[in-house]
Amino acid sequence: MEPDAISSMIPALGFALLALLLAAGIQDARTREIGNGKNVAIALLAPVWWWANDLGGGAIQMQLIAAGLVFVLFLIVYCMGQMGGGDVKLIGALALWVPPAALLPMLVAMSLLGGALTLLMLIDRWRRRTAALPETPYGVAIAIAGMLAVAN
Repeated sequence: MEPDAISSMIPALGFALLALLLAAGIQDARTREIGNGKNVAIALLAPVWWWANDLGGGAIQMQLIAAGLVFVLFLIVYCMGQMGGGDVKLIGALALWVPPAALLPMLVAMSLLGGALTLLMLIDRWRRRTAALPETPYGVAIAIAGMLAVAN
């Protein structure tokens, strides 16, 4: 492919990621689940993103290591019962797109957004005077943080 044709794929790939993240966030908000198809699509598009951005072997290796570490970290959180499996898969797939240096800021933003969302849900629970603790749709926070990370 011509270099111009390859670089013209970057906006389309970014848009595809944003659309998948938006769909995942909406699905999680509605059903408290994130479909595997969305996570698989995000993960499978990542190598195309690397190719379009001309990542070399060393950069790809670092990307895979960083994404693997993020996935394992959140898998532990899942095993502790603190996060859903779809959320963990979404974070792992998204970590394939975000440069390693930008992962920590993305995770901090995700945590702050998730905390704010949980607080809003607790306030709503208090206002409605319901006893059940809310189940936070963390996919919403993951999607927003991912959109912010990729947009930068």
